[in-house]
Amino acid sequence: MDKSVHIIGFPMDLGSGRRGVDMGPSALRIAGLAEKIRSLGYRIIDEGDIPVANQETSDIYSDTLKFLPSIKDANTLLASKVESVLDNNGFPLIIGGDHAMGIGTIAGISGHCKKHGKTLGVLWIDAHADMNTPDTTPSGNIHGMPLAISMGYGADELVNLHYPGPKIKPEHLVIIGARSIDPGERDFIREVGVTVHTMVSIDKNGMYDITMRTLERMRSTVDHLHISFDLDSVDPSVAKGVGTPVPGGLSFREAHLIMELAAESGLVSSFEVSEVNPILDDMNASAIFATDIVASCMGKRIL
Repeated sequence: MDKSVHIIGFPMDLGSGRRGVDMGPSALRIAGLAEKIRSLGYRIIDEGDIPVANQETSDIYSDTLKFLPSIKDANTLLASKVESVLDNNGFPLIIGGDHAMGIGTIAGISGHCKKHGKTLGVLWIDAHADMNTPDTTPSGNIHGMPLAISMGYGADELVNLHYPGPKIKPEHLVIIGARSIDPGERDFIREVGVTVHTMVSIDKNGMYDITMRTLERMRSTVDHLHISFDLDSVDPSVAKGVGTPVPGGLSFREAHLIMELAAESGLVSSFEVSEVNPILDDMNASAIFATDIVASCMGKRIL
């Protein structure tokens, strides 16, 4: 891993049904994100925040694709920034913001991989599958669509963001921690063949075995592993400062174990953390937890 980590803030709440996640990047910085990573020996370059329109001045567009024009504009800027960091041998660390940020993040990484003949793999750690389309969405919130979009399904404006066509293949995507999947998403997952490890699967098989099998699969099939960590993947008792909490999530140790094993693998080349909502938090505790998760993925160890 390169020793230069570029923090990219994405203060967006346009894709979410609840306000507050636009303050996530600030909460993570206040929680000491840069200092924790710097203590591990990395050079920190804070790129500031991607400009994002607010809801009050944005066109809602439609009931099934809320705020699409503004989300497209912000993610286009994010994709270019992420690709630029990677092209200059940096490690992009994107902090949000709602999970619609995954559209721009994956597009930028995919652009870099396409240019350099690499294969992109994504480990998506989330309570939700984020595979709705305009035809299946129960809410119209685009933060529930980034994986479908990245695989080429959904609004053309977003599917073709940064460059035309899909950005990742279904066989190079693994979801861990899912426990709230909409009916349309369930059908879509079966149709495209994405690997999803639900909390039931984790209970049955254990986090260590699932994570190790996932990392070995990635090692043999991809050149660039991106981890996208949605804070709602963990149980609300661990981190309550999220917009869409779902009971029965990852424990403190399960979340850290994934990151520690990922760090040991040496495969991780980019990271994003999403859905940090300080309005719903208590003394910024959830943001502090999230910064510790990032530090674990960057190599922090107990001993």
